[in-house]
Amino acid sequence: MRRSWIVMALVVAAAAPAAAHARTGGKPAAQGPRLVVSPSELGFGEGGGARQVTLTNDGNEPVVVRKVEVLEEGFDKKAADLKQKGKEFRVTGLDLASLAPGQTVTATVTYTPHGRQKQAFGSLRVFVNDDRFPADLGARDASGKPEAYVASVRLAARGGFWRSNLLPIMVFFPVLGILALLFLVPGVKPEDEEAAKSQRRMAQVISLVSTLIPLGCAIYLYALYDRSLGVGDGGWGLQFVSHAVWIKRFNIEFFMGTDGVSVLMLLLTALVSTIACISSFSITKHVRGYFAMFLLLEVGMMGTFASLDFFLFYVFWEVMLLPMYFLIGIWGGPRKEYAAIKFFLYTLAGSVLMLLALIALYYTSGTKGIAIVGSQPLALIDGTPSAHTFDLLKLTYLNSFAGAAALMGFKFTQVMWIGLFIGFAIKVPMFPFHTWLPDAHVEAPTAISVILAGVLLKMGTYGMFRMNFAILPDATDTFRTMVAVFGVINILYGAFCAMAQTDLKKLVAYSSVSHMGYCLLGMAALTEQGMAGAMMQMFNHGTITSMLFLLVGVIYDRAHTRGVNEFGGVASAMPRYAAFFGFAFMASLGLPGLSGFIGEALVLLGAFNVYRVMTILAASGVIVTAAYHLWAMQRIQLGPFNKKWTEAFKLDMDAREVTMLVPLAVIVLVLGFYPMPALDLMSAGLKDLHAHLGGWQHAVHAASVPAMVLGAGPLP
Repeated sequence: MRRSWIVMALVVAAAAPAAAHARTGGKPAAQGPRLVVSPSELGFGEGGGARQVTLTNDGNEPVVVRKVEVLEEGFDKKAADLKQKGKEFRVTGLDLASLAPGQTVTATVTYTPHGRQKQAFGSLRVFVNDDRFPADLGARDASGKPEAYVASVRLAARGGFWRSNLLPIMVFFPVLGILALLFLVPGVKPEDEEAAKSQRRMAQVISLVSTLIPLGCAIYLYALYDRSLGVGDGGWGLQFVSHAVWIKRFNIEFFMGTDGVSVLMLLLTALVSTIACISSFSITKHVRGYFAMFLLLEVGMMGTFASLDFFLFYVFWEVMLLPMYFLIGIWGGPRKEYAAIKFFLYTLAGSVLMLLALIALYYTSGTKGIAIVGSQPLALIDGTPSAHTFDLLKLTYLNSFAGAAALMGFKFTQVMWIGLFIGFAIKVPMFPFHTWLPDAHVEAPTAISVILAGVLLKMGTYGMFRMNFAILPDATDTFRTMVAVFGVINILYGAFCAMAQTDLKKLVAYSSVSHMGYCLLGMAALTEQGMAGAMMQMFNHGTITSMLFLLVGVIYDRAHTRGVNEFGGVASAMPRYAAFFGFAFMASLGLPGLSGFIGEALVLLGAFNVYRVMTILAASGVIVTAAYHLWAMQRIQLGPFNKKWTEAFKLDMDAREVTMLVPLAVIVLVLGFYPMPALDLMSAGLKDLHAHLGGWQHAVHAASVPAMVLGAGPLP
């Protein structure tokens, strides 16, 4: 009998949890307080609107809601009420009170667009009076104690499909091309010429479409880009933003957007990639693999300029390394392995320094004395509190690293600045880290030289603008003179080295070293003229040097040599080629009326009142630059025609070669006479960066905004 009672008791005990499970609809009963906020995201149209959000106590104890706040992305809130009048998101209809178990309350979130900003992001964050919930390190009560954070609802006004997805399409569309190349283009045997020709044609079409779509997106971006939108308009002054949580546990986000610092580089990347793809039609060996690596390289370049999360930026920066290594090492010239390994090791060394700086800045961000008092707390885009951040805009505007503890006996910001600077200086390349560039250019295929000089070098100066200058302004003020010195060295050293070359491709490579020195000098001046000149020089050099390397490729494809002294009188045999050659060389030496003059002139104008002696030295480099350009033109194009090239130069430039050069020539000519289409794009972003640096830079007369740059007042 006793045994029967024991068995029955065990059966009842086993059945009790199942019965409780059934009574709660299949959900386990929550023990203690449990507040559920739904939905997890509220979306709004461009015209604004209202959405409902519910708070439900799903536990078995009362929950006291202490505070419900809206945290908007993109305002530098150094005062608690800053931008309150222009608040985009508001929450109404919610009385802070105790919620009994099972009770639900509803609130209304209203989005009202303000100003010109087409996108807005934020989060509705709920705090309670209960220490059992995790504390938000950024939010504190009146006593300074961290408040208990419960949950958040993401608020997003994305501005339509294209505004929120344009940059991801530009970045990742070439991935579809890579997949098509790998799975749709059949492999063939080298001896089967017809099949190989068909494979080559299919790979060319797929690759060209994969670059034309991002180019079309870039043109659309140019048409819709608001030239006057800045940080003061909210959203950090960003446009075409795509923002989501990527790896929440480690505070890593998928954050893309563009502003005045990056928009020109995105346009340049899309244009040069398409032209380089057309140039690559001359590749006949391992065509599928070549174009797959080429498209992967474009993904890395485009992603680098679009990324605004430091971790994501670093991922794309490293993505570029692998395809460039193989493109040089497999499809390059006689010393391709040496050049590829040298490029890889130099770039990897810089990447390691950048990674160390990334980690140090991340763990220092948000800490006491670094996070700006009274500013918005650090949080992911969905409102989740984060003790630290990879967000480049939050590193810039919500943290001041000047007060960080010393590192290895040196000031923290100075150590970080040097680490980042060396990493970017290798890519520029800046003397003495430049020695990888001539070898890489000489051995790389023509199209890869175009990419290398037209886009990759600009990533170094772009990184300095985005990281060194924006995040570490106090260290920038300390080291700016050093940057100017290296800029002048680049200008003169590169020019004299170019004059000593007899290989046309190596001459153009050293001319790139010289021209990028103007970017360093203009940046170091910290005046709007100098910084605008540096940005213009980055874009203009990208278009001009792309023309130069394409022209080198045209003559090499026919003569299979690049020796300057081996030619003569080419203009009489190939007049069309000579016309483009002379146009590109005149633009490169800085002839007024062509775009090469604008960037250099603005740099010298902006730097003169800050570094007079160095500016005079830099200006003298123009003489050497003109000398080696005219020297090369005279030996190649003029004089009696070398009869041994009669057969090689029988045909002038064909339609494909002209197609590659005409768009670049048009841009060089238009921006030479009227640079405002480019200056207008960067104006708002340049003003914001200059204002951010203004608290650190020395007062100089040249710091006023010039009329010829931004249309505001007379020249100083």
